[in-house]
Amino acid sequence: MPTYRRQVTKVNATFDDEQGVFMISVAAELAEMHPQTLRMYETRGLIAPKRSPKNTRLYSRRDVERLRRIQEMTHQGLNLMGVETVLALEEQVEKLKERVEELEGRKKV
Repeated sequence: MPTYRRQVTKVNATFDDEQGVFMISVAAELAEMHPQTLRMYETRGLIAPKRSPKNTRLYSRRDVERLRRIQEMTHQGLNLMGVETVLALEEQVEKLKERVEELEGRKKV
């Protein structure tokens, strides 16, 4: 009886932290949450997954990190309003850091 060997091709797939690659079930498992929790966080504006052409939610590595951060804060006792406030303040700090770097760069020239 003949045996067949299938040639295995190695795929070097790379994607950036922003690219949506995980479906909701995978993202929920990675973040150790129920998929419904991810849907609720999206409704509240805490997370904004990308969408496929067929409108399927696609979560990036950065989204999963953000979900873990949200979970960490809620486990420490923050309610979702507190989480929203902390995340908004963190985003403001990042924007201000970028602005400072931009201004410092102009000053050096």
